[in-house]
Amino acid sequence: MGLPESLSRLRKKHGLRQIDIAERTGMPLRSYQHYERGEQGPTLSKLITLADFYGVTLDELVGRTPPESAGTDEEERGSE
Repeated sequence: MGLPESLSRLRKKHGLRQIDIAERTGMPLRSYQHYERGEQGPTLSKLITLADFYGVTLDELVGRTPPESAGTDEEERGSE
């Protein structure tokens, strides 16, 4: 799942309309619509605004999940 799907899922989960998100985050409605349709990517500052608004991490917002073995290589290197 990528950013457009995450935005749509989170918005619907919170029972909000696109205009609600735009107004509450201070971004133009058209910009938000483009992000949700995947027609345009938001700037880093807009990503942070959206992640903060929904209370999720940037990784969660863009649909990135860490590999299950995350940290394993670091731990192994530290014990050498």
